[in-house]
Amino acid sequence: MAISRWEPLGELRHMREMLDRVFEEPFYMPSLPRPGEGARVLPIDVYEMPDHLLVKATVAGVKPEDVDISMAGNLLTIRAERKEEVEEKGKELIRRERYFGRFERSMTLPVSVQAEKAQATFENGELTLRLPKAEEAKAKQIKVQTTKQ
Repeated sequence: MAISRWEPLGELRHMREMLDRVFEEPFYMPSLPRPGEGARVLPIDVYEMPDHLLVKATVAGVKPEDVDISMAGNLLTIRAERKEEVEEKGKELIRRERYFGRFERSMTLPVSVQAEKAQATFENGELTLRLPKAEEAKAKQIKVQTTKQ
């Protein structure tokens, strides 16, 4: 057995490398709700355009008729449900990672929108909402005038 000299700074360097590795690797895994718990949160992206807001949500495995979108003032709510497949007889489940059940998302929009003119499209598991801004929320140009003296 060889005797080696203790290097306290070397151990600190090793600990820092381990911590760096933890933060470099993706470690966020949304937790699945347990039976009896509420709905899972639906992640969304919101983009602001000059005359409308664009909201995108991935709802793979959901039929368009199982998506419910509602607006109350500036509060947008998207609800959906992914229905569980019927188990076939003689089929043994080895691993289950896909989520089945309800999920939803409510958020207050940053500007007023015209809900009656909103458009929703659903393609390849992606829901896209186009929400036209209310006239009072659109940016207005103000011309600067000079006074002649």
